[in-house]
Amino acid sequence: MHIPGANRLVGGTRTGLGPLSLALLAVVLGVGAGLGAFVFRSLIAIVHNLFFLGRLSIGYDASVHTPTGPWGQAIVFAPVVGAVVVVFLVRNFAPEAKGHGVPEVMDAIYYGKGIIRPVVAAIKSLASAISIGSGGSVGREGPIVQVSAAFASWLGVTARVSRWQRATLIAAGGGAGIAATFNTPLGGVLFAVEVLMHEVSVRTLVPVALSTATATYVGQRLFGNTPAFVVPAVHPSTTAAVLPAYVLLGGLMALVSVAFIRGLYGAEDAFEKLIPRHDYVRHVIGMLGVGVTIEILMTVSGHYYVEGVGYATIVDVLTGGRTSIVWLVVLGALKLMTTSLTLGSGGSGGVFSPSLFIGATLGGAFGLLLRAVFPGMLLDPAVFALAGMAGLVAGTTGAALTAIVMIFEMTLAYSVVLPMALTVAVSHGARRLLVTQNIYTMKLARRGHTMPEALQANAHLVHHVSDMKMAGAATIAVDATVEDANGEIAAACFYLVLLDGQEVVGVVAKDDSCARHVVRGAKLRDLARPNFVVVRDDTTLFDLIASLQRGKADFAVIVPSTCDARSVTKVCGVVTKAHIVEAIAEGMEIFED
Repeated sequence: MHIPGANRLVGGTRTGLGPLSLALLAVVLGVGAGLGAFVFRSLIAIVHNLFFLGRLSIGYDASVHTPTGPWGQAIVFAPVVGAVVVVFLVRNFAPEAKGHGVPEVMDAIYYGKGIIRPVVAAIKSLASAISIGSGGSVGREGPIVQVSAAFASWLGVTARVSRWQRATLIAAGGGAGIAATFNTPLGGVLFAVEVLMHEVSVRTLVPVALSTATATYVGQRLFGNTPAFVVPAVHPSTTAAVLPAYVLLGGLMALVSVAFIRGLYGAEDAFEKLIPRHDYVRHVIGMLGVGVTIEILMTVSGHYYVEGVGYATIVDVLTGGRTSIVWLVVLGALKLMTTSLTLGSGGSGGVFSPSLFIGATLGGAFGLLLRAVFPGMLLDPAVFALAGMAGLVAGTTGAALTAIVMIFEMTLAYSVVLPMALTVAVSHGARRLLVTQNIYTMKLARRGHTMPEALQANAHLVHHVSDMKMAGAATIAVDATVEDANGEIAAACFYLVLLDGQEVVGVVAKDDSCARHVVRGAKLRDLARPNFVVVRDDTTLFDLIASLQRGKADFAVIVPSTCDARSVTKVCGVVTKAHIVEAIAEGMEIFED
């Protein structure tokens, strides 16, 4: 006999792909991310060459300054024209494409069940390419992360993977996009771990590593196997007398990180407050400010400097092309301002490249100042520029290890790892004391979506159900009456498990059988609750929760590990959601202060 709606799922049943299939899917994702990075960079090149040089070409080296084009001072309006197109694309097709991209990916992982609409990949590519190519002061890492993550989400949905696998693929896609764009395979893995991954384990790291390695290989075939910045040999001084300078630089980068975070979201709030409900006007005004700035820079100094990703300026700093302390400080401040104008008014692009720019200019200025004050110490300003780049990336994004490893991979300047580590540690720690949220999580916190502050090993979730507290229960035949159950209820205290032969078909709570409205001679099956699952006592708490969720059940009947779900002769007890909450609360005590 069966009670309609009764759920007899046994805990531990798994869904999704097997390890090999997931690994193959990660490789496919890596190929897609590598090709996506190539297409995206080509789009940027096409837009940039059209807007600044008046020609159709995909040849574009971001590490070389853009020459004066045929438009003269009319170049002021290039970012404005781009702004109109960007707003049109974002408003009409994918509002998620607005902004710097990474927060939307994080939101999809933790709050959106790993679902990113496929159209986001296309619109984000176009909108960001137009923002960057038309002169917007933003980077290309945020867009490629979001584009690759959208592709990963589509792959996951198409392949019908489980939710954790979909979240893992999205993190792998983000890391792969970073790796392909910057030729930084280790940095891509660490970015996924520090910023995107919900869990760090063998089952999640393998797909991430496979995806980033594949994307790096594809990127090297398409872009060449060279570091992002080719810098001359640097000679860092790591004597005891110099180490405090890197600590001081870390404190400075923490303050600049706070200014960057506050400036970006302050600009966003100001635009929305002063120009509400007028997306086109808002972004046009913001980008007009950017256009005026780059034209003034061209008139005064011969280069646009802060437009686009700004790699040419970073190369200048690292190679000693700019040697004025004041000028470097001005460039850093202007980059912060133009990035805030671009994103705050509604642009689309990343914050990683602006962080590199600001860190390089201000770090280089700091190094020049120290060399002027202490000429006998033979300090190399390029070392402080590199340390400043890592420090500001760590301070703004919260990805400390990623910052160190990526700057090393982008420059191959291994000798600067120690100065970078000191600067990053201080910058990251001091920024957290001043502002808890980083530039990614701040956006999500403002919409009420809190991100985890750490990847914690929830060891209590692997405890067996047998270790949990549970309510007492006894078995009884399904045809028994309330009167037949009196003795059993007194002994079991809480629950009676109804058996049809040796199969569990329902559960009766003591309160249900003792209720005043129950008539004499009533059958227990008429009082039974069908929303249960049958789980063995060697099942983990993690799998128990998953079984309850899949079965839409309120409680679980626990049977000995020697039993089969369809051959039950004895029950250990009943676990309710209250028991699960208590078990989780006890397990979380290890993380309490």
